[in-house]
Amino acid sequence: MSAVIVEGLRKSYGTVQALDEVGFTVAEGEVFALLGPNGAGKTTAVEILEGHRGRDGGSVSVLGFDPATGGRPYRERIGIVLQEAGFEEEFSVAELVRLFAGFYPNPQVPDEVIEQVGLKDKRDARVRTLSGGQRRRLDLALGLVGRPELLFLDEPTTGFDPSARHHAWELIDGLRANGTTILLTTHYMDEAQHLADRVAVLRGGRLLAVGPPETLGGAGQESVLSFRLPEGTAVADLPALTGTIEAHGPAVTVRTEHSARDMHTLTGWALELRVELTSLTLARPTLEDVYLNLVES
Repeated sequence: MSAVIVEGLRKSYGTVQALDEVGFTVAEGEVFALLGPNGAGKTTAVEILEGHRGRDGGSVSVLGFDPATGGRPYRERIGIVLQEAGFEEEFSVAELVRLFAGFYPNPQVPDEVIEQVGLKDKRDARVRTLSGGQRRRLDLALGLVGRPELLFLDEPTTGFDPSARHHAWELIDGLRANGTTILLTTHYMDEAQHLADRVAVLRGGRLLAVGPPETLGGAGQESVLSFRLPEGTAVADLPALTGTIEAHGPAVTVRTEHSARDMHTLTGWALELRVELTSLTLARPTLEDVYLNLVES
């Protein structure tokens, strides 16, 4: 079933069309990433789904609610981690998490959430003493304490060091395993590739592509086969390959949309000649490659 259904979503600010007939679905228990450059419409789309901003047209259903009219019954079932949130600086971490827990009918135990996000040692610290990365962990704790069915994560690992970032990834993987639906925005393509079951790419308010990161990064895109010519052979001796061959001395690259076929042909040729293909590599397009191709074309 779908946790989120968006159809024909439109929003404009004066003459600027922030969202232009955008549509996508998010399945229950899925991690779905919205990607796009600044000004693409990501924040507007997420704020409409959260119920914080009205829409000009189209339909939106989140957990069976229209966010614009869902009210408290809707807000009790979602969690939100904003890119920047303001805190009362004199609260301690534990006090703030307990306060937020009181807003929900079935919250998690505050101390368990604090430990879950890696702030156990800062439980009694005042918010004003926290580093930027620790504040992001507190953001995450406040988003999780209500035991949300759907969690909105806006740039969740901004300001994290590599260790904290991977801890956050493990936490998100664990939430997915427990059935939580997650809608994520991020500028880190490796983060989207690691976490998301599917991604949507926006540019200028329009939806350019939707699909699994592996499909977006592979379907219809060239892979690159690289190797060095075996001693005593020349480019003319190579078998018939579907890709485009480029040679610089003994170094050869083959740009191909049929990587498995060309790899099989090439290795079969080498076995038949009883020669080694040194430095043989196959590089597939990454999500970042495809993302840049989409937003810059």
